[in-house]
Amino acid sequence: MITRSAAFGEVLTAMAKENRDIVLVDTDMYLACGAEPMMKAVPDQIFNVGIAEQNCFNVAAGLAMCGKTAVAVSFAVFTSTKAADQLRNTVCYNDLNVKSIGTHSGLETGEDGGTHQALEDIAILRTFPNMKIFSPSTPEQTRKLTRIMLETYGPFYLRLTRSPAKELYDSDTEFKLGGSYRFGDGTDASILAHGNMVVKALEAQEQLKKAGINVRVYDMYSIKPIDEEAILSAAKETKGLVCVEDHSTYGGMGGCVSEVTASKLPTKVLRIAVEDKYGRSGDTEGLFKMYGLTVENIIKAVKSL
Repeated sequence: MITRSAAFGEVLTAMAKENRDIVLVDTDMYLACGAEPMMKAVPDQIFNVGIAEQNCFNVAAGLAMCGKTAVAVSFAVFTSTKAADQLRNTVCYNDLNVKSIGTHSGLETGEDGGTHQALEDIAILRTFPNMKIFSPSTPEQTRKLTRIMLETYGPFYLRLTRSPAKELYDSDTEFKLGGSYRFGDGTDASILAHGNMVVKALEAQEQLKKAGINVRVYDMYSIKPIDEEAILSAAKETKGLVCVEDHSTYGGMGGCVSEVTASKLPTKVLRIAVEDKYGRSGDTEGLFKMYGLTVENIIKAVKSL
């Protein structure tokens, strides 16, 4: 298994070698974001501004104004909070071709603790006009979404985590902006997840099947735009929705889903996420258990439907 960041770095490097207008603006994060191969292959296309996130996104905006595809990378918590002004008023307001990469998102950041665990990044950035958001669950999906992001004009946010991820897809699987991927055709309930929670959703699906409960699982990798057709299909064809994410209960994917169902097809939506709290330091699985992001809680929620 490899990390999603490493998969991102593979595609970024390959595409930067083919297209000299792809540049990386780094906040001393090229090792953590998987861009070491790019540093070796095309070092003249990397600009390291140091630990200065606000400056990073202004530099990226300037490069984009000069015709570059600017990729700006930092921890997810700093991308979405420290650089929020620059992303809103410089990048998104002017609809610039800047790709914002947020690594080390969610409780999965583990021992770095609450100050570095971005649990509000989706909630903040999805409100910015022109911003598009991807949250990949596997390395292969990350590769495909990175290519889509770099080939599509405009502001993007790619949400990455630091741990190695189990692969669920083969190289022939296709993804798209505004899409999702469905596992199974169960009609008892639908589990919607993104990022590191997709694997847990699939584990819950297997255990529920043994108990005679058949659910479908949606990998909601495109947070904005979100796959409304898939959400409405799940609401129409199953008895309720369970949204699972390594993010705050406020404003995340569960909020997006609730907005769609409330306005177009009211249905019961249960959300498993971090309940209005900061994270804390600890090993990843221990934190998931402490904050309720577990297979057992997903199963409990489905059964309650």
